[in-house]
Amino acid sequence: MRAADFDYSLPDELIAQHPAAQRDASRLIVLNRADSSITHSRFPALLEYLRAGDVLILNDSRVFNARLRGVNKKSGGEFEVLLLTQNALNDWWVMLRPGKRARVGTEIVFKNPEGNLTEVSARVSDTNEEGHRRLEFFGTPDIFHELDRLGEVPLPPYIQRGTAKEMSEDVLRYQTVYAKTKGSVAAPTAGLHFTENFLEQIRSKNIHVHYVTLHVGLGTFAPVKAHHLEVHKMHSEKFSVPKETADAFNAARKEKRRVIAIGTTSVRVLETLAASSLIASQVTGETNIFIYPPFRFRSIDALLTNFHLPRSTLLMLVSAFAAPGETRGRELVLKAYAEAIAQKYHFYSYGDAMLIL
Repeated sequence: MRAADFDYSLPDELIAQHPAAQRDASRLIVLNRADSSITHSRFPALLEYLRAGDVLILNDSRVFNARLRGVNKKSGGEFEVLLLTQNALNDWWVMLRPGKRARVGTEIVFKNPEGNLTEVSARVSDTNEEGHRRLEFFGTPDIFHELDRLGEVPLPPYIQRGTAKEMSEDVLRYQTVYAKTKGSVAAPTAGLHFTENFLEQIRSKNIHVHYVTLHVGLGTFAPVKAHHLEVHKMHSEKFSVPKETADAFNAARKEKRRVIAIGTTSVRVLETLAASSLIASQVTGETNIFIYPPFRFRSIDALLTNFHLPRSTLLMLVSAFAAPGETRGRELVLKAYAEAIAQKYHFYSYGDAMLIL
């Protein structure tokens, strides 16, 4: 299939710039794969589609303040840095803007959120084919431990904020209520709709809630630039599955109870491990799995997700799940998207939700 097959047009005003007033106050579109029907509802109605014995799998990775701002030590020119992958202590691959001004040897002095220069600096040590820069950090024992002080919430570029002060709500809302281990540069957004109270309501119905950890990186949100999907290369992302989750998943598979993935990142973990019929009692690893039609799923029975960008690997994954083993899922999902646009749903990270049954 071609990347262009996953294009669609979205009015700018439907890109959610802020979260809903309450986490679970968003809208919910439901796509039923059995008859291709589409139903419009509100997020709390998710309870109506769950049943006792279901196992929900959520990604509990925590977003860290991966965006830094600094200046060229010589010229004073401004730089914006997004940390991507840690190679070693104080050694990171980053996205850096403007990249053309960041040649090997360029030194950057970083600011705090108030705009004041700090003692922390970095030097560009390398570049790669994708235009990323490799930075060696100085003035700190470990830059990762400075990010709460110096970094910003790594909001995606389609969410507009003027200053760090304007991002005060994002510190809480661009994070799931169950986020645990720091490691993601983007939120697992399907989970943003859940509150502690709503999770308790789910558990009270004898629905089992369990967690995996996948640290969301560039591979999840980068657009597919290749014309044909077969040649696109995904970046690797680290994941772990605790014993409790593995046991719950294995029991559900044996007893033919439903496994419901909350978010595409949870799907990627489970499908990575689905080569064997059961998941080992505890697993850690990396995945670069790329799921697109006509992928055949082996781990999940339903998927809760958000609306995704055109040509994104996430839209391709959702399209694959809408019709496993076939290519028509793309048409089903884009039809649902078109209806959501007509009904003025909000899209992307802070937008509304979609349930595929």
